[in-house]
Amino acid sequence: MAGKPSNNKKGAKAASSPQKNNKRKVAAVEAPSKKAKVAPSKAVKSNGKKAPAKADSESEDDESWAYGAVSESESEAEEMDDEFVSAEEGSDLETGALGDDFLGDEFAASDDDEGGPGADLLGSGDDEEEEEEEDIFASNSEDSDDDDMETKSRKLDAAKKAEEEEAEAELQTNIMLENDKYVLPGDDHEALHSTDLQVVLARIQEIVRVLNNFREMREGNRSRNDYISQLLKDLCMYYGYNEYLMEKLFYIFPVSEAIEFFEANEVPRPVTIRTNTLKTRRRELAQALINRGVNLDPVGKWSKVGLQVFDSPVPIGATPEYLAGHYMLQAASSFLPVMALAPQEHERVLDMASAPGGKSTYIAALLKNTGMVFANDANKDRTKSLVANIHRLGVKNAVVCNYDGREFPGVIGGFDRVLLDAPCSGTGVISKDASVKTNKSEQDFQMLSQLQKQLVLSAIDSVDAGSKTGGYIVYSTCSVVVDENEDVVNYALKKRPNVKLVSTGLDFGKEGFTRFREKVFHPSISLTRRYYPHMHNMDGFYVAKFKKLSNKIPTKKADDGIDLDEEEEFTPITEDSGKRQRGKKTSAAAKAAVTEADEISFNADEDEELIRSSQAKLLQSQKGIKLRPKKAESSKESK
Repeated sequence: MAGKPSNNKKGAKAASSPQKNNKRKVAAVEAPSKKAKVAPSKAVKSNGKKAPAKADSESEDDESWAYGAVSESESEAEEMDDEFVSAEEGSDLETGALGDDFLGDEFAASDDDEGGPGADLLGSGDDEEEEEEEDIFASNSEDSDDDDMETKSRKLDAAKKAEEEEAEAELQTNIMLENDKYVLPGDDHEALHSTDLQVVLARIQEIVRVLNNFREMREGNRSRNDYISQLLKDLCMYYGYNEYLMEKLFYIFPVSEAIEFFEANEVPRPVTIRTNTLKTRRRELAQALINRGVNLDPVGKWSKVGLQVFDSPVPIGATPEYLAGHYMLQAASSFLPVMALAPQEHERVLDMASAPGGKSTYIAALLKNTGMVFANDANKDRTKSLVANIHRLGVKNAVVCNYDGREFPGVIGGFDRVLLDAPCSGTGVISKDASVKTNKSEQDFQMLSQLQKQLVLSAIDSVDAGSKTGGYIVYSTCSVVVDENEDVVNYALKKRPNVKLVSTGLDFGKEGFTRFREKVFHPSISLTRRYYPHMHNMDGFYVAKFKKLSNKIPTKKADDGIDLDEEEEFTPITEDSGKRQRGKKTSAAAKAAVTEADEISFNADEDEELIRSSQAKLLQSQKGIKLRPKKAESSKESK
């Protein structure tokens, strides 16, 4: 066929042209013999001579053309070689210089080989043609792919550059906005009275930005109080707090952190459970709940029994494991006071406010059902849930009682350790009870603070300082207000000099305040720990740990050298009544003086000085009155 040889020429032309891509270069290296055989044919054509190895006439069929090289004689092959040499005559290169290196291994072979070199040249047939066609098409397709890749790359570079320019412009805009001074709206400005929360939020953000860089960002002669006053009003409107509570919480934190605290109170805390080690281990419990489709993880490295539940296809409080008492639904913050208390086996422990039983059952688990746990709660209705949880969790060393915590140690005392999770305002659990935002007033905080002070003194008095392993008291609240935390602890340190603060043993948490606004507290209060929802992702909490040094309250010395006990704000518990008598203030020194006067009859003439000293002690302890020395005595002393 006539079309076949023409394609072969195109292939030879393509082979002689410079390579356009790496693939063609590799193909040329792998098949050097093809170039060596095709090059002589092109050389002959360039000199205008007719190549003897040209294809057969058009009358020949495909088979005779494809296998025509096999029927060639040795003479024709030799004639082709002679014409090749003659084509190179007149050049500077000598014929011998071409040698085997130029002609290739096939032409260097002996003419005695079967078929001769001509057979190798013309015998390539359809295989060589197809390979060269494939190379051409592959080159074209790869060239188009390269073009597409270059176009895409240019587009990506242009998009990236545009994005960088846009980001830079936005950054410059933000810098300009940050440098702009915010102007507080006037009292008659309509924006100030707007109820649109988006407008309020924007104003909050602007005021916070000004307060964080007040010296440079404030407007004219505006004071810091002007900005804070407007910010408190906006926060009350945006988050729904009353003004008193908002102000009380706002000053606990820096401005930016206060906003984070209020925002965290709008988000529910993670659901956590505590493994009951009396019945199972955490790994076994986790595996059982995972098999039920519960998605959970350990609550943190600080707890060996806590698990945090992310998702559950079944109610986490109604699983067979829950009903069997393998775990207790309990906030992570409630683990902390029990961990700080660290009860030891065979100890007697009092939980003064124990309902619904999460902390009491945790204490029992740490005791391994040894010793004794006195689970007390002042609310009789709440003791029902306390008893139910004690039975469900398999606690066998607990005694449930219903007393006012202030009646201890009149009811029973001499405990190794006492835990007081005192009733509080609940400012640390606003995410659970949003009603706290509006129903707490100044009177509530005063009442709660007074109750907490009385309870902590009763807790201290209920501990036996002579305990070989104990003598510890833990005070905790679910509040972040200073009035219920550092203020109460500082009061206990003043009223009970026989106790001191020790480390809670908790690895994390923020230190308690030693100075808050106009108040200054004992330096050891830094050993207490605070927990915040925006910092620790748990309910707001406060934990303090006392160590009782002596069962006897040290006395103070008055200015006149008379030893006086520190005046108490409540009547000490008497063994006769077992209840606290309220109303009349007295002191141990005054009672001792009265008892001594009743039991011993003095001779007024002989013991006038002793009687006067006793009366002076009584008056000073009760009413703070100091008797002046008699003139006669003073005149004698002057003489």
